[in-house]
Amino acid sequence: MVSVDMRRWVQLGSVFIWNPLLGNFISGNVYRGRLKQICIPALNCYSCPGAIGSCPLGSLQTVLADPFYIWSSYAAGWLVLFGALLGRWICGWVCPFGMVQEWLYRVPVVKLRLPYWLSWVKYLVLLLFVIALPVIGAHTFGLGVPAFCKYICPAGTLEAGVPLVVVVPGLRLAIGTLFLLKIAILFAVIIFSLMIFRPFCRVLCPLGAIYGLFNPLSWYNYKHNQELCSDCGTCAHHCRMEVDPARAANSPECIRCGECIGNCPNGALSAGWGFDTNNEAWGHE
Repeated sequence: MVSVDMRRWVQLGSVFIWNPLLGNFISGNVYRGRLKQICIPALNCYSCPGAIGSCPLGSLQTVLADPFYIWSSYAAGWLVLFGALLGRWICGWVCPFGMVQEWLYRVPVVKLRLPYWLSWVKYLVLLLFVIALPVIGAHTFGLGVPAFCKYICPAGTLEAGVPLVVVVPGLRLAIGTLFLLKIAILFAVIIFSLMIFRPFCRVLCPLGAIYGLFNPLSWYNYKHNQELCSDCGTCAHHCRMEVDPARAANSPECIRCGECIGNCPNGALSAGWGFDTNNEAWGHE
């Protein structure tokens, strides 16, 4: 059985594994050594003072924005590797910003359901901000920008923008409209996270979109045993990503947190290795 408590410890441990350089939060330094050539699998800003690795999305955009390169085989291959192995398990277990949203959701306020169609927005963000805008900028103006990182990413604002502005006086003098826009996006994500479970992951995160596409195909997956299932709806009731595991155990929206497995009264759901093609991946409650 998947332990919910274990997941929380893994989430917390991942924050410090990706960001062990705690002293840099005081000095305002950003590590740029050799380890930054390695991508971590989760969303974690390159410019975070504590970070020792690179964000795969940032790395991919940086290469696409350079007119001398066409594609980043390393960054793309890294995403394919972890997607093919684990799918959105990465999102549910080792993403620091996902953990922050979950903590906020535990605040006792009115909770809301998210319209399912909004889950498609993250694929548009992936195509437009991660791929199209950097490429268009590179080949039209001679240099593109990592558009998602620059204009949207609230994880980067929380992990890098805010800490660096607090401790580096020169950066405070350089605050402009763009930084205020990103603060507004971060503030909106925080407010919605109080009422909706992981709104950024479900609506805006292009990394979640990429890993989600691998969920029906990944080696690690969830399995649904129809013979044991009584169609009681307990698994769907406990899924905070609003997936019905009995219909879509490997939905692209599933972050593989294990809540459905732990609460199934009949043991009809399980997690394991191997390929399972018996579930309709795109079903939804």
